[in-house]
Amino acid sequence: MPADHHTTNRPVFAFHEGTSPLVIAAPHVGTYIPPDIAAKLNDTGRAVRETDFHVHRLFDFAQELGATTLWATHSRYVVDLNRDPAGANLYPGQFETGLCPVSDFDQNPIYPEGHNPYAAEIAFRRDTYWQPYHDQLRAALDAAVARHGKALLIDAHSIRGVIPSLFEGRLPDLNFGTNSGQTLRGDTFKALQDWRAKTNTYSHVLDGRFKGGYTTRHYGALAEEIQALQIEIVQDAYLDSRTPHLYDASIAAPLSQTLRPLIEALVAAL
Repeated sequence: MPADHHTTNRPVFAFHEGTSPLVIAAPHVGTYIPPDIAAKLNDTGRAVRETDFHVHRLFDFAQELGATTLWATHSRYVVDLNRDPAGANLYPGQFETGLCPVSDFDQNPIYPEGHNPYAAEIAFRRDTYWQPYHDQLRAALDAAVARHGKALLIDAHSIRGVIPSLFEGRLPDLNFGTNSGQTLRGDTFKALQDWRAKTNTYSHVLDGRFKGGYTTRHYGALAEEIQALQIEIVQDAYLDSRTPHLYDASIAAPLSQTLRPLIEALVAAL
């Protein structure tokens, strides 16, 4: 380990092993930044604004469904768990932050000038934080397939509704990504479309600006037995609009109650 690298004893993720074919992951819900990395960031970076604050709480019903859950604990500014480990671009020609982001979504730098992570630092973070998370996710999916012969991965995300550098206007409340139908197939894909046809409480779109990140695309293409769906949720649909990082149960509960029948239908259709 290079001399300027220090790890902590804080786990990289929180894991619960379930009994059903359902695995729910939230790779951007973490806010923790190890002290040695936090010391290198500027104030914008230490504010961890691009966190999927509390999105996992919308899936509080997960254990009642027998789901396996995997929640990240570390900030995406440490390493982005939903990026290709080789740094490949998911949306060629469009702005996106990388494996170890150097800016927020508004393209404001998160490091002082000249202090972006160098190649060895990026490799260290990938091996230390990215790899254990994905080893656990792969093991969880393999265990679900071993138990049931199939698995469904829900990759849960949230985002600010208006980010001009990423998209025009305001996003729909719910953004479903299947990599244009490649990661969700057959009856499971039909179950999503059936749910969308009868759900009008929240606006929603399929394979719009977000078609599924690395996690959805990679695991949804691993094997026929594994299907994957990214759900990107606009944050003002469940967070306090006056203090956006605070969970607002009064508006979050109806959204959670809307998501549960969708997840149940997807699992039933596997």
